[in-house]
Amino acid sequence: MSYRSHLPRNIFVELDRMQRDMQQAFGFAPTIRGSNWGGFPAMNMSSTPEAVHVYLFVPGIKPADIDVQIEKGVLIVSGSRKTEPPAESDHCTLHIDERFSGRFRRVITLPDDTDEAQVDASYRDGVLRISLQRLQTTLTRNIPVQ
Repeated sequence: MSYRSHLPRNIFVELDRMQRDMQQAFGFAPTIRGSNWGGFPAMNMSSTPEAVHVYLFVPGIKPADIDVQIEKGVLIVSGSRKTEPPAESDHCTLHIDERFSGRFRRVITLPDDTDEAQVDASYRDGVLRISLQRLQTTLTRNIPVQ
């Protein structure tokens, strides 16, 4: 006769499952598009002393369908993703449709020392990269002592 425990083998796995269940119940569950409270597109933002870099993950969207604007220290990225619905037929039933389609908009407040005139945006492999240079007057300079 073998012994079978009613407790989970790894308590941390069970705690992780319970946390995911609670997040889903309150609408905070992460998805393939990032966290529900973050929205689409998923975004990373980083900075260096010289620039601020924003990365937006927008696979399947043409660069012409993305609009990037800067207004009064706010970066606004908007656009739309059009997807073709799967063909409905007697032999095909759609069970899960998680891919985002429709209009999107992300609004990012920029640091005060960004130079809105020095902006570069590029799109490659589904990633939109926006680089904003910092104002030259705010950069740290070494001053030689004579």
